[in-house]
Amino acid sequence: MELTYTVKENDTYKTLKEVLKAYFKISDRLLLKLKKNNKILLNSEITYMHHPVKGNDIIEVFLDLEEDNSNIVPTKMDLDIIYEDEAYIVVNKLAGIPIHPSMEHYEDSLSNGIKYYFDEIGLKKKIRPVNRLDRNTSGLVMFAKNEYIQERLIEQMKNNLFCKEYIAICEGKFKNTKGIINAPIARKENSIIERCVSENGDIAITEYEVLNYNSEGNYSVVKCILKTGRTHQIRVHMSYIGHPLLGDTLYGHESDKIDRQALHSYKMSFVHPVVQKKVTYIATFPRNIAVLIS
Repeated sequence: MELTYTVKENDTYKTLKEVLKAYFKISDRLLLKLKKNNKILLNSEITYMHHPVKGNDIIEVFLDLEEDNSNIVPTKMDLDIIYEDEAYIVVNKLAGIPIHPSMEHYEDSLSNGIKYYFDEIGLKKKIRPVNRLDRNTSGLVMFAKNEYIQERLIEQMKNNLFCKEYIAICEGKFKNTKGIINAPIARKENSIIERCVSENGDIAITEYEVLNYNSEGNYSVVKCILKTGRTHQIRVHMSYIGHPLLGDTLYGHESDKIDRQALHSYKMSFVHPVVQKKVTYIATFPRNIAVLIS
C-alpha cells in the first residue's frame, strides 16, 4: 500500500517531515520504521526528513513493510467478507467465535482465520483487529492491513468519528422509546470477566432507540449506538436500566428464544483513512436474531 501527496503552491509545509506529520499524521514510532527501511521518497529519491519541500514536489510513503505474524496459528475458516481493500478487511463474525486467540481458543479465533487468509493472499502483516466483539456477539469486525491504517482508525474512535451501531433484543417494554445511558463502567469486584456500573468506573455512554416490540410485549428490538467502547458496555447498560439482553446469562437470564446474548453489530461508519470519504458497512443478521426482529 502506498500514500502519495503532491505539494501545492500555497501549502505552508516547509519540510518533508512536516508533510508526513501534519498531512499524513504518521506517528513518530511508524515514521522511524519507515525512515529506517527507506520507505519514504521525495520526487522518487530517498532523502532526509528535514529536506525542504516546494510546490509540485511528490511525496511517496510505502507501507509494504513485512512483519512477523507467526505468533498466530493459521486456521482455515469460511470468512463472511463484507468489504476488503489495501487498507483493511471487514468481516461479519458468527457468534461463538472469539476475536483474539487464548489458551482455550488457541487455533479457532477469528484472528486465526484472518492469519490463514493473509497467508493465502501473501500479506505478511501482523493481525490487527480495529474493534472488539464479545465471543457470543455477532457482527462486523474490522482488521487493519498495516500499522498506519490501525492508528488512523483508532484515532477516529477516540474522537467519536467512528460510529458503531448494534441491534439488541432486550427483555420487557421500554418506558421511553429513545434515550442516552451515561453510566460509568468498572470491573466487578472479585471477577475477571463481569463488569458493573460504578461511580469509580470509566465513562460509558450508550445511545438507544426502540425500533419495535414483539406482539406479546415481553421483549424490545433496540438500536444501540456506542459513544464509548467499554467491555460489555451494551450488556451492562441494558441490564442497569432493567432491560437485559435476551439470553444474556451473565447480566440477565436464560431464554428459550436464543442461546446467547441477543446482540448483533450490524453497522459501522467512518472516514476512510486513505480516500478521505465516509464509508458505511452493514452486516446481515444471523438467523436467530432475524427471527426475533421479524
